[in-house]
Amino acid sequence: MSFEQFKLDSRLIPGIKAAGYVVPTPVQTASIPVILDGHDLIGTAQTGTGKTAAFVLPILHKLLTGPRRQSRALILTPTRELAEQIHQAIFSLGKGTGLRSA
Repeated sequence: MSFEQFKLDSRLIPGIKAAGYVVPTPVQTASIPVILDGHDLIGTAQTGTGKTAAFVLPILHKLLTGPRRQSRALILTPTRELAEQIHQAIFSLGKGTGLRSA
């Protein structure tokens, strides 16, 4: 099993590899296809299981098409620390795509 099975935009693959992902975790395998199909999802898993990448990768995939230079996604978090973690994940997974996070 690999991230290529999800048919994510090829511009995301270098960021996935740079982040150290080799094979998708169970939470990623279960959630990425559902999110890519446009369905809502609530998932829970232990820390370190790849939850952030599980929802960030489909968002980045969708943001690679469509208009630029405007806000197109909003991620709400309960803490600044989690917001910073997600921001860093977007930066590393989206490296080379031209997408930005603030």
